[in-house]
Amino acid sequence: MNISDCMTREVRTISLDNSLQSAAQTMGDLDCGFLPVVDGERIVGIVTDRDIAVRGMGRGLEANAGVSEVMSQDVCYCFEDDTAEDVLINMSDIQVRRLPVLDRAKRLVGIVSISDLASNGEASAAGVTLGDIARPSECHSQRL
Repeated sequence: MNISDCMTREVRTISLDNSLQSAAQTMGDLDCGFLPVVDGERIVGIVTDRDIAVRGMGRGLEANAGVSEVMSQDVCYCFEDDTAEDVLINMSDIQVRRLPVLDRAKRLVGIVSISDLASNGEASAAGVTLGDIARPSECHSQRL
């Protein structure tokens, strides 16, 4: 199965000039925790609810601060013609639960999540991937 067969095609994006508050409101309206940040048609970052809470509010930024101050600029993504198996392996390796989906011209065409993959015939592989994603990591540890 290719990612184009199971991805979410209707993607809401925000721009670099959006505030943390507007990003949070959009996430609340959509009941999601992840938004691609675009500059025109080009994806330039990802902002998550955790970015807003930890990198934004946790560091004393005001609600009107720009998402560019907290977004991740190293965007991991997959292509719409990638196989579900390859994307699950990639998600496991980089420990993420969702990825922007690009066409070969690198335009955003969708989002794919572990849930999308699990509900489209990849439940067993998605479960293994989720276990790998949740493994302890030095980058995200509360150990002293």
